Amino acid sequence: MNYLLKKIFLSVAVIFAFFCIGPVGAHGGELDGTKPMLCATSKVIECLENVDCAEIPLKDANMPRFVIVDSGKKEIRHTGPGASQKTSNIERQEHVDGKLMLQGAEDGIEGVRDGLGWTLAISETSGEFVLTASGEEVAFVVFGACIAKP
Repeated sequence: MNYLLKKIFLSVAVIFAFFCIGPVGAHGGELDGTKPMLCATSKVIECLENVDCAEIPLKDANMPRFVIVDSGKKEIRHTGPGASQKTSNIERQEHVDGKLMLQGAEDGIEGVRDGLGWTLAISETSGEFVLTASGEEVAFVVFGACIAKP
C-alpha cells in the first residue's frame, strides 16, 4: 500500500517537481504569483501512520521533475522531458508573511481511496518552497525552489 500511495500521490496529486535547489535571487514581483514560475524539487519525505518518516529518492518518487505554477490561471502543469498533460487546480491562494500560499485537493484514481489535500508555500524573496500533502494514513513533505518562468 505504501508504494501504491506514493505513486498515486506523486504522479496524480500535484505535484511537484521544482527547478532550483538553493535560494534564487529575484526581482520584485517575480515570485508573488503575478507571473508563472518554473519549479523543481530537491527532497521528498514520506510519512506513514505508525512508521517513521523517511526521505525517498527523487527517482523513486514518480513525480514530474519540473512544474509550472501559474496562479493567474489557478493551475499547476507538469512540464519538461516526458511530462504528461496533467494539471492540478489551485483552489485557494493567499499572501502570508512574504509567502505565496497555494492550496488544493486531488482525487487521484477513481475508485481508490487515495485523495489528498495539499498546501504549497513559496517564499516571495528566495523562491524556496515547502509542499505538504496529506491523505488517509500518509503525508508527504516536498522541498525545492522556483524561479520566474523564463
